[in-house]
Amino acid sequence: MLDSKPFQHRHIGPNEAERDAMLNVVGAASLDALIDEAIPSGIRLKTPLNLPEGQSESEFLRDLRRLAGRNHIFRTFIGLGYYDCISPSVIVRNVLENPGWYTPYTPYQAEVAQGRLEGLLNFQTMVRDLTAMEVANASLLDEATAAAEAMTMMYRLQSGRIAASRGAPRFFVSDSCFPQTLDVLSSRAEPVGIEL
Repeated sequence: MLDSKPFQHRHIGPNEAERDAMLNVVGAASLDALIDEAIPSGIRLKTPLNLPEGQSESEFLRDLRRLAGRNHIFRTFIGLGYYDCISPSVIVRNVLENPGWYTPYTPYQAEVAQGRLEGLLNFQTMVRDLTAMEVANASLLDEATAAAEAMTMMYRLQSGRIAASRGAPRFFVSDSCFPQTLDVLSSRAEPVGIEL
């Protein structure tokens, strides 16, 4: 049965009658009394939050652009796989700046991750369609994670041969790999007994 109440009444919280009914059930005289019973005084603020006056969306965006304009972009020399990249404007406009990708709501995951998962699903579907393969994967976030996933996949696929050889499984890695890649490989190899 659909709720006949308008949207705001269903999503902005309880009204006064519902609040009073809740307080009656839990045996508290007021919301302040309920908070006094539920939240230890040692972790509560003694004064109200020092918040600025509210702003309209256009005022906020104006101030945000002004603040962002103070940033300076310098050449980075960090290296080790962390490099600048150029994102095509069509990607920026249709993915990064499209709120549809970072505001999808589900009851269990109301956050950016849900939009990211949807983007990955669409990418995997496109790769599958382009390659005519039965499956495609797009869930690896970086080189180190991808290397560790490849190592553990080979380990699982060769587990029969490894058991038959009665030797410790070994995985050979170039010493010219980035340190963070070697660290992730080590972390994933140790629990399953792979010798790097």
